Amino acid sequence: MPTYGRADIAFTKGEGVWLWGTDGRRYLDFAGGVAVNAFGHCYPPLVKVLQDQAATLWHCSNLYRVEGQERVAERLCALSFADTVFFCNSGLEANECAIKVARKYQHTIGNTERYRVLCAKGAFHGRSLATLAAGGQAKHLAGFEPMVDGFDHVPFGDLTALAGAVTPQTAAILLEVVQGEGGVVPGDPAYFRAARDLADRHGLLLMIDEVQTGLGRTGTLFAYEQTGVVPDVLTLAKGLGSGFPVGACLATAKAAQGMTPGSHGSTFGGNPLAMAVADKVLDLMTAPGFLDHVQAMGHLFRKGLDDLAARYPASVIHIRGMGLLLGLEYKGDRAAFISALRRNGLLTVGAGDTVVRFAPPLIITAADVAKALEILAQTLDEVKE
Repeated sequence: MPTYGRADIAFTKGEGVWLWGTDGRRYLDFAGGVAVNAFGHCYPPLVKVLQDQAATLWHCSNLYRVEGQERVAERLCALSFADTVFFCNSGLEANECAIKVARKYQHTIGNTERYRVLCAKGAFHGRSLATLAAGGQAKHLAGFEPMVDGFDHVPFGDLTALAGAVTPQTAAILLEVVQGEGGVVPGDPAYFRAARDLADRHGLLLMIDEVQTGLGRTGTLFAYEQTGVVPDVLTLAKGLGSGFPVGACLATAKAAQGMTPGSHGSTFGGNPLAMAVADKVLDLMTAPGFLDHVQAMGHLFRKGLDDLAARYPASVIHIRGMGLLLGLEYKGDRAAFISALRRNGLLTVGAGDTVVRFAPPLIITAADVAKALEILAQTLDEVKE
């Protein structure tokens, strides 16, 4: 179906931070599969574990124990606040699970009237009917009305509005640490601390969507670690499989107490292939120095982007983001600018209405950053001329 506004290019192979097109050219990939390819393309350790697992066992059904799930769940819980994990195939599935966790939690403790989830305007939580409703963006909902009921929206970062929107029907609060699709908009840590307090006072679950920011993207394993807040539920995908489809919904035992046998399921979620990759991803991301490297590259790239913003004030409005999830707010035709960057050998992706989003592999080097900045400067010069 023609559901994508695709660029007229296809790729034949990838290696590290580079992709080779059918046109014979090499492209520096600073889109990263939209924050997916944490280790770039065809990273040898991930290739090997996938090949080894493929030669052993692909699929066996969640009706049986899956040792890989048990191992990865134990590791995720040890690395986070969580006590339990549900594995699925994507971010939207992880968010669907979180929504069900919230409703089932309130129902289990006797608050059957509580089913609504309080969300932020500008959010993006997936493309199913429920997660589109959670995101609440008109451009995504158009033609899919009526909107699934159960979601209320307030401006992101506005604590007064958030507190004022809590009703006797509210079950949970669902937020992103950085609104990726919404324009790479980071939330203030004070906002999340106040949301945590609000949830505690009203008996709500605080749920954090880290489908895009989780697994090293912002310089810590989870972005919530930089807010000073511990959520009740956390959703992951993208970087957890670094290109292989896998999602996860993490929760405390209290939040997940209603998730009993038969309450949720997935045919392919947590299959042995996905778990082998996720397990190796956790090995790589928790290796000494890895997150230090991400932080260093994030600072280096951010400084370079800030310098470009100062040099090209007629084209660049603002730079924002966290770690290696950064956005350049562009004054002109954003789509034309992204196309020009691609012609010059740099792959990026849009966010919101005016932002060029950068989510490169976390393994980028200072040389890769320098090359990306060189192409950006070249393209901004062309636009200026």
